[in-house]
Amino acid sequence: MIAKTPPMGWNSWDCYGAAVTEDIVKANADFMAQHLKQYGWEYIVVDIQWYEPTAENHYYHNFTELCMDEYSRLMPAVNRFPSAANGAGFAPLAGYVHSLGLKFGIHIMRGIPRQAVHRNTAVMGTAMTAREISSQSSICDWNTDMYGVNCATEGGQAYYDSLFELYASWGVDFVKVDDICRGYPVAEAEAIAKAIKHCGRDMVLSLSPGPARLDMAEHMKQHANMWRITDDFWDRWDLLYNMFERAEKWCIHSGVTKTHGHWPDADMLPIGPINQVYGRENRTKFTEDEQRTMLTLWCIMRSPLMIGGDMTGFDGFTMSLLNNSDLIEVLQHTHSAHPLFRKKTEDTETCAWMTTFENGDICVALFNLGETETEVTAVLPFGDNYSCFDLWNKEEFSADNGCISKTLPKHGAAMYRAHSKK
Repeated sequence: MIAKTPPMGWNSWDCYGAAVTEDIVKANADFMAQHLKQYGWEYIVVDIQWYEPTAENHYYHNFTELCMDEYSRLMPAVNRFPSAANGAGFAPLAGYVHSLGLKFGIHIMRGIPRQAVHRNTAVMGTAMTAREISSQSSICDWNTDMYGVNCATEGGQAYYDSLFELYASWGVDFVKVDDICRGYPVAEAEAIAKAIKHCGRDMVLSLSPGPARLDMAEHMKQHANMWRITDDFWDRWDLLYNMFERAEKWCIHSGVTKTHGHWPDADMLPIGPINQVYGRENRTKFTEDEQRTMLTLWCIMRSPLMIGGDMTGFDGFTMSLLNNSDLIEVLQHTHSAHPLFRKKTEDTETCAWMTTFENGDICVALFNLGETETEVTAVLPFGDNYSCFDLWNKEEFSADNGCISKTLPKHGAAMYRAHSKK
């Protein structure tokens, strides 16, 4: 089964934008293997424009020369990924990641390269050319690399088949497809899913960016493993605050089918050192309380967890967010997450969520969304007496009145596992 639980890993975008290099990827893979693999972290994902030799940061060089093979398929820039020389592609780097007991992923843009269309290059598996299968009116709003693919043509599916056959030969385990989730071109989504199904290798399919269309939830559950419910998420309280509403709308769609898991994706975790192309001093602007709130919400709603910061610069607090095995158990072994309440007054705003463990225990998360210290109380179901465990502070206590209360700082959170004493 693909993605039985929400995928957990690292993505290069928050740190390095389009400018990540092979050495940086290897250094972060080494760190994950040594410090985080035992907690369930396993994916190392190279984000956008690994095929762009002159990439510098989080901005794109419009209409620049891209590395491409004779069949209209983008290839890693050898100056940034030396092991890709001589047509090897990402196979050597994926092999290195696999040797550490981890999995390897890449980011791609929906469609076919514009330069392939302009040069009218060949498409493997068909007599049609890049120009003939392109949809030149289908373009990305923020990136000039690609045109859409006309999947009504015979060559449209052949192009996507050749693309994922190439990725399978490299040993790719995870593919994040950009410029597809928000507008959701159904034909291309189906073509990509079909290509993965027939490529001969299991791959997690991630759709980006959001916000995803709620009316297409069932279709995305059938064709993808995860999809973004938000635009790019960064270290700002207003974005984290707004995620509570998104989580409430999407939480019913987290789960598994007979063949794979399907997970609404709240996006990457901007923690630790981020925006590293601008200097090593750039660290997350989230407070420690806000970071705990983020991890608490992501885990209880069962969002995939993708680390955004450069792991090699993590401090003790950041590591405590990621090696909390009790928190990760909530992510991996609960179901039916939902909000219990959300209350707003002139001076306060609080909410609580609940989910259920596979053994029947419950998990309750308390949140203070307001700007002042506030007591938050949740009434547990059935009025039972409970033995409780604080998943952040690692403390046990009894809730004999069927209630859990905690005074939380502004933007703070608490999370508890509760076992009925019956």
